[in-house]
Amino acid sequence: MSTHDHHHHHHKEEQGHSHHHNHHDQHGHHGHHEHMIEDFKKRFYISLVLTIPILLLSPMIQMFFGVDWRFNGDMYILFALSSIVFFYGGWPFLTGAKDELTEKSPGMMTLITLAIIVAYVYSSAVAFGFPADDFFWELATLIVIMLLGHWIEMRSVMGASKALEELAKLMPSEASIIDENGDVTVVDVTELRQGDRVLVRPGEKVPVDGEIIDGKSTIDESMLTGESVPIEKEVGNEAIGGSINGEGSLTIVVKKTGEETYLSQVITLVKEAQESKSEAQNLANRAAKWLFYVALAAGLITFIVWMALGYTVSFAVARTVTVLIIACPHALGLAVPLVVSKTTSIAAKKGLLIRNRTAFENARLTEAIVFDKTGTLTRGEFGVTNIGTTGSYSEDHILSLAAAVEAHSEHPLARGIIESAKGRQLDILPVQNFQSLTGKGLRGEVDGHEIMVVSPGYVRSENLSFDEGPFNEWSEEGKTVVFTLVDGKIGGMIALADIVRDTAKEAITELKKLNVKSIMLTGDNKKVAHYVGTKLGIDEIFAEVLPHEKSDKIMQIQIDEGLRTAMTGDGVNDAPALAKADLGIAVGAGTDVAIETADVVLVKSNPLDVLNIIKLSKAAYRKMVQNLWWAAGYNILAIPLAAGVLYSAGIVLTPAVGAILMSLSTVIAAINAKLLKID
Repeated sequence: MSTHDHHHHHHKEEQGHSHHHNHHDQHGHHGHHEHMIEDFKKRFYISLVLTIPILLLSPMIQMFFGVDWRFNGDMYILFALSSIVFFYGGWPFLTGAKDELTEKSPGMMTLITLAIIVAYVYSSAVAFGFPADDFFWELATLIVIMLLGHWIEMRSVMGASKALEELAKLMPSEASIIDENGDVTVVDVTELRQGDRVLVRPGEKVPVDGEIIDGKSTIDESMLTGESVPIEKEVGNEAIGGSINGEGSLTIVVKKTGEETYLSQVITLVKEAQESKSEAQNLANRAAKWLFYVALAAGLITFIVWMALGYTVSFAVARTVTVLIIACPHALGLAVPLVVSKTTSIAAKKGLLIRNRTAFENARLTEAIVFDKTGTLTRGEFGVTNIGTTGSYSEDHILSLAAAVEAHSEHPLARGIIESAKGRQLDILPVQNFQSLTGKGLRGEVDGHEIMVVSPGYVRSENLSFDEGPFNEWSEEGKTVVFTLVDGKIGGMIALADIVRDTAKEAITELKKLNVKSIMLTGDNKKVAHYVGTKLGIDEIFAEVLPHEKSDKIMQIQIDEGLRTAMTGDGVNDAPALAKADLGIAVGAGTDVAIETADVVLVKSNPLDVLNIIKLSKAAYRKMVQNLWWAAGYNILAIPLAAGVLYSAGIVLTPAVGAILMSLSTVIAAINAKLLKID
């Protein structure tokens, strides 16, 4: 609620000031949030312990239970204990109210503060001889319950963003520089200058953005660009800092350093998007603001009316205090946090981790969901989709021959072929004289035959004829086709594609029922995108979108089509878009960065979970509204009674009865929150 809202603005400002190379601020801030949670917890427990003697010493509570434990000076002890609870336990609310009033928007904090100040000042006067009943016990219980509510809420908000730390981790910290004499020395990445030559060994991360001047390799850029296939790179091609080098050794000449590198730009985009995300004001806070004015007005009217009717000051003050105390909503303070903690636990069981409450609460309003293709709708790994054979070969035979040769390769296509052969329970035969022909394919001897698995380019360069029909059809669908040659002749061809998740189709059909538009956004080529999109029945497809354009596309959907947009993705390249979307959903199998910028993380990479987010958000919202109506509606009825509207009929709400009714309304709100569930 407000302390935390206020705290959040503060957090945003801090983020604004820290540049991305000093992650310590970020870390410090994270610690600061944990420290606040600990602080609330400590205040809660200490106040709770002090509240027990306060309750036992309170004349009103003793009267209620029909006991008399009064003794000389008991009121002074009560005053002392209550003062500690008021100043120590109530401190966060007092400072929170000060902040709210400075911003001219009274809310929950101001309402709580009003009630506790009135109760404290009034009861202190009673302790020192003013003839009336004291409210110390009411003051103490109110503070304890409110501290509990805030503590529960802050705990569930704790997923503060470590995205920038995570992004920085992707950056390699060292690089191997090659000097004029060809000697290699390891230096810190920050020492690299434009024009330096850097050696990137197989399996290493590329330290900075540069151009390849020597060597050939495949580079896995999927973390950065979302492109599912590792890309073959040779002299003249660009290498992106943070991507992972494959099996070849490369020499690159440094093009960009520091803040100009691709990854740094992503970091900046993420930071900006996080800062521009508006903090939706909490419902309870709006209700509290409203109740604050009602309570204040009701209290004043009550006092003026009873004085005008000629009653004693003490009677008028007692009525007024009862009104202000009844108006302070215990149930309102817990209505939201209880639903929040229940939602969080249901979500966790369903494999959804909620990191940003506000965005999650608004998930129910989602009108369009943008899916990143690789790794979200598809598994991000290759599988065999078609096999074409020539002559006397069977599909299984061609597949097992290819698998035998591919068993020695680390390439993703190789894994796809081997998995597929295993799936069909084929034996993977032993290979002699295996060799890898860079850029062309693989060869080896199986059962005394020379077997080659090669690219279409090699087949064309050797002028071997093959059945163009299926080849063109599969290529049109964006599949990767490899040929299996037996003793120099074509035995068959195998088409591979990124495997579509079984649950993706179901998820998209269900979303249509909820009137949510499904959109695919991918860096992959148009053919692949349309093949997957039509297979799944997706409404709109954006393909060949460069990583930095993804967040622009999200804005385009938000602004041009005017839709509240959720985005699911799993790569670094999705991070800015996830942060820009109204709801960012990271797929758990993805990178830490995507997870850190997301509002919700799907642990199980199952597109159906996107539906659960929307359903849970709707259910949670329903419960919150019910609880708030219950909490506020109860107040609306209780305030006139507390003011003494039915005094002439002999019905007057004593502060004690008022307090019991309040506890009851809190219990009902708690039970209602516990009943939350989704099918």
